[in-house]
Amino acid sequence: MPVTINGTSVNIHGSERLIDLINRSGVPIPQVCYHPQLGPIQSCDTCMVEVDGKLVRACGTMAGDGMKVTTNSHRADAAQREAFDRILGNHMLYCTVCDNNNGNCTIHNTTKLLAVEHQEIPYKPKPYEVDMSNPFYRYDPDQCILCGRCVQACQTLEVNETLSIRWEDEHPRVLWDGGKPIGESSCVSCGHCVTVCPCNALMEIGMLGEAGYMTDLPKPALNGMIDVVKGIEPEMGYGAILQVSEIESHMRESRIKKTKTVCTYCGVGCSFDVWTKDRHILKIEPLEGHANGVSTCIKGKFSWGHINSPDRLTKPLIREGDVFREASWDEALDLIARRFTEIKAANGPDSLSFISSSKCTNEESYLMQKLARAVIGTNNMDNCSRYCQAPATAGLFRTVGYGGDSGSITDIEQAGLVLIVGSNTAESHPVIATRVKRAHKMHGQKLIVADLRENEMAERADLFFRPKPGTDLIWLSAVTKYIFDNGLADQKFIDQWVKNSTEFRKSLESFTLEMASARCGLPIETLVKVARMIVEANGVCVLWAMGVTQHTMGSDTSTAISNLLLATGNYMKPGCGAYPLRGHNNVQGASDHGAMPNFFPGYQKVDDPVIRAKFEKAWNVTLPPKPGLDNHMMIDAIQEGKLKAMYLFGEEMSLVDSNANFVSDALTKLDFFVVQEVFFSETCQFADVILPASPSLEKEGTFTSTERRIQRLYQALEPLGESRPDWVIIQDIANRLGAGWKYENPSQIYEEIAPLTPLMAGVTYERLEGYKTLQWPVAEDGSDQPLLYTKQFNFPDGKATFYPVPWTEPTDQPNAEYDLHLNNGRLLEHFHEGNMTYRTEGIREKTPCTFIEVSPQLAGERGIQTGSWLQLTSRYGKVRAQAVVTTRVNGNELYMPMNSTDEAVNRLTSSHTDKATHTPAYKETSVQLRVLGEVGADPLPRTNSRHGHPTPQTGVEVERKWKRKDYREPGSQLVQIQTR
Repeated sequence: MPVTINGTSVNIHGSERLIDLINRSGVPIPQVCYHPQLGPIQSCDTCMVEVDGKLVRACGTMAGDGMKVTTNSHRADAAQREAFDRILGNHMLYCTVCDNNNGNCTIHNTTKLLAVEHQEIPYKPKPYEVDMSNPFYRYDPDQCILCGRCVQACQTLEVNETLSIRWEDEHPRVLWDGGKPIGESSCVSCGHCVTVCPCNALMEIGMLGEAGYMTDLPKPALNGMIDVVKGIEPEMGYGAILQVSEIESHMRESRIKKTKTVCTYCGVGCSFDVWTKDRHILKIEPLEGHANGVSTCIKGKFSWGHINSPDRLTKPLIREGDVFREASWDEALDLIARRFTEIKAANGPDSLSFISSSKCTNEESYLMQKLARAVIGTNNMDNCSRYCQAPATAGLFRTVGYGGDSGSITDIEQAGLVLIVGSNTAESHPVIATRVKRAHKMHGQKLIVADLRENEMAERADLFFRPKPGTDLIWLSAVTKYIFDNGLADQKFIDQWVKNSTEFRKSLESFTLEMASARCGLPIETLVKVARMIVEANGVCVLWAMGVTQHTMGSDTSTAISNLLLATGNYMKPGCGAYPLRGHNNVQGASDHGAMPNFFPGYQKVDDPVIRAKFEKAWNVTLPPKPGLDNHMMIDAIQEGKLKAMYLFGEEMSLVDSNANFVSDALTKLDFFVVQEVFFSETCQFADVILPASPSLEKEGTFTSTERRIQRLYQALEPLGESRPDWVIIQDIANRLGAGWKYENPSQIYEEIAPLTPLMAGVTYERLEGYKTLQWPVAEDGSDQPLLYTKQFNFPDGKATFYPVPWTEPTDQPNAEYDLHLNNGRLLEHFHEGNMTYRTEGIREKTPCTFIEVSPQLAGERGIQTGSWLQLTSRYGKVRAQAVVTTRVNGNELYMPMNSTDEAVNRLTSSHTDKATHTPAYKETSVQLRVLGEVGADPLPRTNSRHGHPTPQTGVEVERKWKRKDYREPGSQLVQIQTR
């Protein structure tokens, strides 16, 4: 039976909260604390309605068949007003001179909705100072209404568990770590709390004094104006005052621009609106993104200082001897065209190479590979997926047929068990980590973490274990063998959907539990527990990243992960599957769109005559028939004198490639080197021509996230100086070489991509308008596949394949001289070497430099303390950094983040690679350690969140508020409240 709302019938959609049903019906109702992405908090009491004659909170009540709901009865209206009046007692209304007067303030809008003219409960200031200790946002207790949204977001959505309200205090307020200054707490500056705050209590620093017409007045003047407003309120009422503030709010619309964009950092694919005033970035506002909703991390929410950095490249530069001089675009482009032409004529097209960027758009990678193939005539084309995710793609190609995530982030949330292998998810992919942490904390999801370090996800796990470096393939295979041997495999699934079972099981014979225990350094009981947890779970998702892929057996270990999932039937249904977490915002898209030596767009093979003929017809050229050089092979070819020229854009190659000293030496030997960048990077020092490019906020296009989700980004700002979007520059170079391209905007580029690429056949800008997204493969009619393999696997016969893999010893192992193993990876606050993030002042404040993590055991043996200066020397180079003594690492394990251009960890790593993909074995590095004797301050300053102490709660814990002596349920004088 439908629900009747104010006399109108409304059908229930599944399991639905009454507040959502009311909102969907279009009936206006106050709801200050409720947020659909947070669920019911029940702290504000403003959503009181009558249900079958009884007062209930609409947010805390599930819709039921036949309910008779009245939202505007005398009792409901009186309860709503009483509840909101209490809120106004905590909040000073001064909307006209408030930076949050932008039409989206819940307090302002509820005051208007209820037509409040005067408040019964007078405003009382709280005995606390404004907290300005965080570089990105501030908290004003006097404006805080204690709705608890921020606490709920921190405790149950972000699950950093920093915020709380101690309801028992005489004057409750929001607390960080139980009462620490924000800047000295465990707050990771994710921004969730600021985003969901319904008023101006939590505000981005970038908004303060910038958003309003009068908000930049000196504080005494502002206070005077606030006093005037409060003085006239008793006579005029709030209605007239709000009218003035709404006029001012509408005036702001002429100078505040809101532009939808997609985050430029990791591969999660967060999307949000960026608010700008001229070139000033006011704030990032997430709300509708499919991947993130209201979620962000510190980088996506606050790290945009690189956009207006004073050291942006704004004019082309040409090398003259050992210095660079500014040049016109015509001069730079003419020089590039002339030198490319000369080198091609003298040495052939394969003497040139091209490297696309995982930071740039799909359209730009497409044009780069088209320039290489159709204009120059070479398949020497690659992108930085070679450094990280190519092995995961290879492992999935071998077993299930598509080189991408099996499903969506929602599937990870739904899984009964998440297994994380070699991924520091909370720091590398923070928003995905929030979904796992939420499911684990709130919904009973099980979590297993296998890693060398006890990172945050390991601390939270139901089972955490540390395999010896480079042995993940062994324990994965041993667990798979145990599952088969004990009759725990999903034989029905295997018989129907998986080939090569007999040969595969034979290949597992050597992977006994005893062998795995000895090789991996793990108890047999742990391996058995892993196996049992996997087979008992209702859906298993495996998440992995560079801790797996950056080994000489990275492709094989990725294959072993997929084999395990196949053996247990964890494909072809929601809440399960393989999830290689892509590192960069568009590393998936760069490969998808052909920036690889062996594939045209859509993973169509360059050595397939039929495929090649299709592209030759479309481009009206003859194309090279053999795969070209990848990144790793290019460096070797330079050293051998075979490769003469390189065109690189958006990639810090000299630091991110392994064995950086060897790579840098190679770059000095190029006859001609073109680098296209936003900043003068370390790699730029080797260039002959440097072209100034535009970052993501200054152009349009599409990105593809780790979950295969294609999303549009829109231009928020004009290119700075003479910088240009990368697609414009690539077209300019192509046309200087005689290509005759005529793309006027990126949408025209995609109109060319889609008909040539079955994987993206139905992708159009219209279908991606605004916050609309598509997850490939996309059919011509626009239908996409959020969940892969629902009908078959991506092979001609529709079946997956068990793919046998052997184990090989890791390279560069410790010995008497190089006795310590060095691990490396990402850091929450920075992205890779920090070319973008170091240009945000607050990021530098929290994490100013790189460091070396040392275990307490090793620190005790070597006389090391936090702040000690250390020198690490490998077989390939040396670096110098300070120590952080921490239990995150164990024994003779060291860890060094990659966030440094001065002391880059890749000066220590080798040229060894994964045999299938040539991905460098970054994680196979042995070093010797020298204590230098100097001791400085902790390289992680007091403001870094690692020094904090979270205060976990189940949420706002509103029941504690209800127990206060001064709390009375709104409307209780009329009728006893009931909740369902």
